[in-house]
Amino acid sequence: MRERLYESPGIIKKEIRAAVIVLILLILLAGTLFLYYHNPKGELMLACPVYFLTGYYCPGCGAGRACYALLHGQLYQAFRYNPVLIVLLPWLGLYYAACGLQWLIYGRERVSIHIPGWIPKAILLIFVLFGIVRNIEVYPFILLAPATV
Repeated sequence: MRERLYESPGIIKKEIRAAVIVLILLILLAGTLFLYYHNPKGELMLACPVYFLTGYYCPGCGAGRACYALLHGQLYQAFRYNPVLIVLLPWLGLYYAACGLQWLIYGRERVSIHIPGWIPKAILLIFVLFGIVRNIEVYPFILLAPATV
């Protein structure tokens, strides 16, 4: 059984890798379609547990509404809900697409090896600082809180 899954030690067969990629894309498509037709402001979506428990916005607050607005072509509204997500989303999409494509073709993902270690640390620091700054109730910081335009 084990030899049927692998084409060489540590490398899963290309057919299985392709099936995994297709499954991931189908799940992303289903999630996108669900979000397109179900407004996150409605009762079907979950509230942010950080905001619910503390009353403070986490770095991800407004992300669902931002994605919903983005899917409906409302770029400025999406940016007002969560600006960090909107700025990082193209980069994250490009990164995951490159990793998935490389894994599909070669069986190994080597994109991450070439990313300097300071970049993930900087992104984490940006998220933490964004989570702090968006809760300061002084202009211009209140512009970072999720808002409807």
